[in-house]
Amino acid sequence: MRKKLVVAMLLAGGQGSRLGILTDKTAKPAVPFGGKYRIIDFPLSNCANSDIDTVGVLTQYEPLALNAYIGNGHAWDLDRNHGGVYVLPPYVKGKKGEWYSGTANAVYQNQEFADQYSPSHILILSGDHIYKMDYSKMLKFHIEKDADATIAVFKVPLEQANRFGIMKTDDEGRITEFEEKPANPKSDLASMGIYIFKWPLLKGCLGEDAKDPLSSGDFGRDIIPKLLRAGERVFAYRFAGYWRDVGTVTSLWEANMDLLGQPPVFNLYDKEWRIYSRSAALPPHYASASAKISDSVISEGSVIEGSVDHSVIFTGVHIGKGAVVTDSVVMQGARIKDGAVVRKSIIGERALIGEECIIGASPPESADGGSLTGGITIVGNDVAVQKGSCLPSGTAADQKTAAALCGRGVDLK
Repeated sequence: MRKKLVVAMLLAGGQGSRLGILTDKTAKPAVPFGGKYRIIDFPLSNCANSDIDTVGVLTQYEPLALNAYIGNGHAWDLDRNHGGVYVLPPYVKGKKGEWYSGTANAVYQNQEFADQYSPSHILILSGDHIYKMDYSKMLKFHIEKDADATIAVFKVPLEQANRFGIMKTDDEGRITEFEEKPANPKSDLASMGIYIFKWPLLKGCLGEDAKDPLSSGDFGRDIIPKLLRAGERVFAYRFAGYWRDVGTVTSLWEANMDLLGQPPVFNLYDKEWRIYSRSAALPPHYASASAKISDSVISEGSVIEGSVDHSVIFTGVHIGKGAVVTDSVVMQGARIKDGAVVRKSIIGERALIGEECIIGASPPESADGGSLTGGITIVGNDVAVQKGSCLPSGTAADQKTAAALCGRGVDLK
């Protein structure tokens, strides 16, 4: 098999527990975003646009929907005779098998995938970020610096730096200090979870790390600190574009809101850097004579009869007459029936909001204000909310919760 300059390994096995009911049965990278996409569309599209044509997608938690969605990679032009996209779940090797213990361990368990292409470099990506990035520019920087490892970094507010791997660099950009989620950050340069390594060096380091009983098998906690202690050449590649970790309900909602306005904070209409998706082909969206739409993304196949303001409406959504949707994200196939009001909410795939419901109502004074969701109301996938029900802001409603709050006997037609 022909040698590759670089192979990408995309870590897509995360559970996404901070997204609550949105990831009960779905891996975080498969969560819908932006009207017609899923989170994993962004790193896959970045690979395609960066001319990186060999990608291993490492899955673990609830992989079925993600595996089916990726398919043979055709949607991202990654169905190649030599290379392409491959889904790599954990598997039994020899007489034993084990779950991935960390990000580095996941790559270690799949090193044979990379080895078959004999790459000079390996690109490590995360499947839960929203951004557009030319990885070929990062690779060029990595090669020019003769770096053993290169970490993509992004400047964050210092008060938020304790959520990330934080590093200090010298004038050349070489990393001199690295701390994973420090209590008292010394810098505002945060790791984006995007790395390029010389593959022979990383492969040896992963083998040593796998033998260390004290290691968590993680790039940030284990591999990078070990490389720095060994005096290897580790550099920071500064990224100045839009990048958001959508690991929480609040950040997912905010990232969707960033698509709105003129110009939007994050532009999905850039013809020079398309984001590809495997969304089903649907007819154009329809807005009736009674519809009122402002500052919103409306995807194909949707029928709008009510009012939509500052919201992201996915494919195949139906919003009934007199319904009002504001500051919300309504995912594929959801139905908002006549007269319902939806405020600052995320409505899951195929959910049903009954007639005259109020979703995102002001909570009673005794409520906690929705601390888990930042005041954003969530209705889970396939959940039906009965006619005339009221869900206070910050509620996370799965089917059991919805039944308890709303009663039974919902008409799903």
